[in-house]
Amino acid sequence: MEFSIEDLTIICKQIRRDIIRMVYIAQSGHPGGSLGCVELFVALYYRILAATPESFTPSGIGEDVFILSNGHITPVFYSVLARRGYFPIAELATFRKINSRLQGHPSPAKGLPGIRIATGSLGQGLSVAIGNALAKRLHGDPHLVYVLIGDGEAQEGQVWEAANFAQHHQVDNLITLLDLNFKQIDGDTRTVMNTHSLAQKWRAFNWEVLEIFNPYDWQELLTGLEKAKSLTQKRKPIIVLLYTTLGKGVDFMENDHNWHGKAPNTIEFEKALSQLPATMEDF
Repeated sequence: MEFSIEDLTIICKQIRRDIIRMVYIAQSGHPGGSLGCVELFVALYYRILAATPESFTPSGIGEDVFILSNGHITPVFYSVLARRGYFPIAELATFRKINSRLQGHPSPAKGLPGIRIATGSLGQGLSVAIGNALAKRLHGDPHLVYVLIGDGEAQEGQVWEAANFAQHHQVDNLITLLDLNFKQIDGDTRTVMNTHSLAQKWRAFNWEVLEIFNPYDWQELLTGLEKAKSLTQKRKPIIVLLYTTLGKGVDFMENDHNWHGKAPNTIEFEKALSQLPATMEDF
């Protein structure tokens, strides 16, 4: 099924509403980064990934694989998976509850479709993705591995060890996506631990670097992701820097690091939902 830009826009509006409702009901979670990455996740799961709910297997052989390294933004991940058909939409109401499959960070322990690896210990996801990409190479599987990391996460040393390993071993079936919103739980990334020009750093590590300056413009986002795909299998790993806005779509959350990891109260919840009218049926 081909999803139009209008379809994708409608889905994004509902995903943002899902995120706010999930975090409010649970009274915990990470709304800021989740809201900022909605268009990216919808683009991946509705247009870019060679993967479907029906084709999902834990091994990922025979399909594209996505790994969420900054695992705290599960609200957007779970909502997109559910809306795409990986598991029932009603299950979103169990977010962060005891014994739920929808834990605060992704966990494969209870067999949730779409989840292959426990993530959220920041810095580790890129290494896992490289291992998965090398496994695909060994199996002769032509499909790709995608991994999303955060810019606060890019302060971790393991990220740069993995970056060096990937270029040395020419892991060219890997596309890394970097959520660049300049915010982390303690404040602005440039204040907490300034990594300066990440684009220059990744180029210095011999990666192919692309930048998407407005990931909320469908043409720019989809064109950039398709270009990344076209650069695979050319002996260099690829990274796409996406200049996102934390809290996108809810005016009092936008660019405020305090919404990295807290739930809205009732007044804030109602105010947020007033800005996010339902476009599909709520869970």
